Amino acid sequence: MGLIKGDILSNMAESKVTGIIQSLSGLENDLDSLNSKVIDMKKQLSVKALNEIDKLLIQTREMATKEAEIIINNSKTKAIAESEKITKEGKSKLSEIQANIDDHFDQAVKHVVSIILKV
Repeated sequence: MGLIKGDILSNMAESKVTGIIQSLSGLENDLDSLNSKVIDMKKQLSVKALNEIDKLLIQTREMATKEAEIIINNSKTKAIAESEKITKEGKSKLSEIQANIDDHFDQAVKHVVSIILKV
């Protein structure tokens, strides 16, 4: 009877060990599956991050371009206004000079004629 009892206990122990090994094998497979999923998720996150970086880069360029256009347009407006002011001042000075020439032309001619006649 001791042999049968020993065989039964041995079979039960072997059965428990087999169950444990199968459970551990199942856990190992689950871990491998989880590792594979984690790797896939990392790849997906990397792709998403790169896409977001590209979007942000495009948005940044668009914002910088718009800001540059505003700065250029403001500078152009100021330059045009300054140019118009300078042109107006130049015309005013030219008119003033022309008026001085017209006012003193007769005197200049008389002076030149008197110098020529004295010679």
